[in-house]
Amino acid sequence: MKRLGITLAVALIGLGTLALSQSNITGKIDARLLKDLQAKNKVEPEFDVLVQLKAQADLTRIDQTLSFPNKVTAVYQALTTSANESQTELVKWLVAKNIKHRRFFISSTVALFKVDAGTIKLVAARDDVARIFGVYESKLKNPIVPHDKSRLAPETSLESAGATKVWSELGVKGKGIVVASNDTGVDWSHPALVNSYRGTRSGAPADHNYNWYDSIYEDHNSDSSCGYASQAPCDDNSHGTHTTGTMVGFDGGENSIGMAPDSKWIGCRNMEKGVGWTTTYLDCFEYFLAPTAAGEDRFTQGRPELAPHIINNSWGCPDSEGCTGEEYILPLVALKRAGIMVITSAGNDGPGCSTITTQPATLTDLTFVIGAHDHRTGNIASFSSRGPSVLTNQTSPHITAPGVNIRSSVPGGRYQGFFMSGTSMAAPHVSGAVALIWSAVPKLIGKVDETMRLLETTAVPKTSTQTCGGVSGNVSPNNTYGYGLLDAYSAVKMAERIYR
Repeated sequence: MKRLGITLAVALIGLGTLALSQSNITGKIDARLLKDLQAKNKVEPEFDVLVQLKAQADLTRIDQTLSFPNKVTAVYQALTTSANESQTELVKWLVAKNIKHRRFFISSTVALFKVDAGTIKLVAARDDVARIFGVYESKLKNPIVPHDKSRLAPETSLESAGATKVWSELGVKGKGIVVASNDTGVDWSHPALVNSYRGTRSGAPADHNYNWYDSIYEDHNSDSSCGYASQAPCDDNSHGTHTTGTMVGFDGGENSIGMAPDSKWIGCRNMEKGVGWTTTYLDCFEYFLAPTAAGEDRFTQGRPELAPHIINNSWGCPDSEGCTGEEYILPLVALKRAGIMVITSAGNDGPGCSTITTQPATLTDLTFVIGAHDHRTGNIASFSSRGPSVLTNQTSPHITAPGVNIRSSVPGGRYQGFFMSGTSMAAPHVSGAVALIWSAVPKLIGKVDETMRLLETTAVPKTSTQTCGGVSGNVSPNNTYGYGLLDAYSAVKMAERIYR
């Protein structure tokens, strides 16, 4: 599989082929935002934007041999120190102008709310500013919910993915690993999820501090059942509860729905009723790097030692909804340097070629991109997006996982009748598989590239009649299945053989 070829140094300082820094004022402004500014040419406040500073932390200096907690802490300290230095003058100017804003350290970015075209151009003219991106609504592409209401064996997709064999033969179920749900939220009290929630306390009230964050911190005039700034995990869509169930779900009885039932989960709600924004996605990525308690300052009181090992992202933001991909490069570089593995669904825009068009799935060197196959037949799902990535032109997805007619948890303690299909359902199978690998071989925790290679090497090769991006479907990897079908058992066995 071809690699993106963005050097960390280039990505981190904001220079190079992606042109993150340009001296021309309009050149700093994202194309869609610039078009909107020119078309509307209004002076009244109406734009939300993300301002990315030129000065960025040099994460190439982070020692990759550090333990996972120490590595995350080193990244956090480097990012917050750099952001405090680089944002000072801009923040002073914003305060003097009484402009509402919100700071992010993960990419030294400042969100500005309800600013006019003139203000945006003034900000773009600043020497300390690299890029300005628009903030637009992004709608979750809902999974397919089949009409077939028959009850499948709870472990059908898990067995196909190799998880049940890992449990029975190797005695590994994910203990010691924390996965993160970056999604519509989670029904934390669901019988299949309450015991694996990291905030659950035996004989005491749950502690949501450092375990849950709601990035919908303002009222968007929605009738969301979660309201906003929810202090306890909540899901107003069902999507996040379903994907979390596939990672870790088990009710102690017949409902064994998760790949790694002994792992723990934490969560961040990045969408309101299936609608998210660049700011909310960025907010959740930053929270996971250094979780906080309610009311704490993330710049000074973050707890990087409580970061999850794996982040599942069963969502995508396409260019048509304002996401270019550039705005996610620095956050994803930071997470990878911290040793946090980011798993991303490829999208549901197949079967055409070059349909991996949504961010962050297009960033194929920084995330592990997952397509969907039908575990009953081993065939690719018609809806599964095909490669190559429209941003990097790399062969993609990396692998595929079960994503057709998947039974999992939904809010209200329910399961029956809710079988969903989509690459959203495939990605958490892989997140759970990584939890099994890292639980079995703790030496691999935080070693993202090595884990990606393991999953690719042990995937069951699968060919296709479809040629995409000049890559024949008769070779492996290809742009339909990538390296092939997920095989968690083979991945754990190889990890034990090589790294123990």
